Amino acid sequence: MSDEKHFSHLQQRPRTIAETEEIAPVRRWSLPTRIGFRFFFVFLGLYILIFPAGSFIPFTGFLATGIGRLWNAIIPWVGAHILHISYPILLDETGSGDRTCDWVQAFCILVIAIVSTLIWSVLDRKRENYATLHKWFRLIARLSLATTMFVYGIDKIVPLQMPFPGLTRLLEPFGNFSPMGVLWYSIGASRGYEIFAGCAEVTGGIFLILPRTTTFGAMISLFDMVEVFMLNMWYDVPVKLFAFVSILFALFLLAPEAPRLANVFFLNRSAGPSNQPALFRRKIANRIALALQIAIGIYLIATNFYNSAQGWKAFGGGRPKSLLYGIWNVDEMSIDGQAHPPLLTDNTRWRRIVFDSPTGASFQQMDDTFQAYGAEINSENKSLTLKKSGDKNWKASFSFQRPAAETMILDGDMDGHKIHMQLKLFDRARFLLVNRGFHWINERPFNR
Repeated sequence: MSDEKHFSHLQQRPRTIAETEEIAPVRRWSLPTRIGFRFFFVFLGLYILIFPAGSFIPFTGFLATGIGRLWNAIIPWVGAHILHISYPILLDETGSGDRTCDWVQAFCILVIAIVSTLIWSVLDRKRENYATLHKWFRLIARLSLATTMFVYGIDKIVPLQMPFPGLTRLLEPFGNFSPMGVLWYSIGASRGYEIFAGCAEVTGGIFLILPRTTTFGAMISLFDMVEVFMLNMWYDVPVKLFAFVSILFALFLLAPEAPRLANVFFLNRSAGPSNQPALFRRKIANRIALALQIAIGIYLIATNFYNSAQGWKAFGGGRPKSLLYGIWNVDEMSIDGQAHPPLLTDNTRWRRIVFDSPTGASFQQMDDTFQAYGAEINSENKSLTLKKSGDKNWKASFSFQRPAAETMILDGDMDGHKIHMQLKLFDRARFLLVNRGFHWINERPFNR
């Protein structure tokens, strides 16, 4: 084949990503595109650095420690001197992502990103594009977002994030639930839906791992995280800030494909292939890079499934149950020998005692509130010891007898009083939430 015919053949057939990078140089980016990239490179890059231990790079926990110490020094100073926050800023981990320190940190990141963008734009104003930097940062961003999708998705698939209501929750009046509690336990009560939601999140993460399916993965992740953000907003779940940042990650990945998506969804035009360049010019290097990305994806999925499985056994639905597991109604009770004693304290009259976890017990009081205790149960000498988390010196001791499987007698000392109780086991399966189950056929709505 002559050179002229060979060139004509290349012009007629679609070019591969690698050929496009070699033959067609990247054009000059528009000014808004260059400024936008600079901002999101700094803004999202700082968020990636905050969570190195939860990223796609294994064995990076030491980075989280060092970066965390730096932020712990910056945040209180900014809060006190810049934002004039009058109260002490809590830096301890509480499970919330919307602490004051998180919002102060977000403020700092936003300011740093804006100032960095201004300085960068002045010093590097002649730069035509950031094609090379963009393709590598895009790789990091999609793997970071994939990590988030795997963490949250697998915790739902197990299911661990939203547990089925425990014994105490089954007894608690619905009006006492917080908005977050309503969301958490309504989803937990429907494990099928929770698993489905987790599969949707994991699916987005899987497609983000592969370069050719990144756009589809980013779209799924965007829809997932928008739903999560709205639920967090209106059910007062304290992960609103993190969910919003995850939306920004998805939008960043979709931004280069916006014209193609507009052609497909709005303009009824042909979209054409993606013009995202390959990481390397050599095919063998790109194949190795693809294999590494797949390996990272497998590592993330495997480690998160392992961690969730361990969590399921330790504190999820598969955790060990108390030796006295169940809801025990107080049929008879006497204090210091009085069968119908007056209300001496909040701790001396109860309606029920709930044993769920091996190390805890909850006493439901006459006003339907609960008092939680640490519990040590010895099956050999039939003893029960209660402790309060906030008082190391407080202790109550009981002996128990089980005349039958559904009855129990407690005798002991508590708050300086002699306590005697006769308890009867309540069958958990009697709760409608537990026994209703799923029905293909419903002649009438069963909404209670």
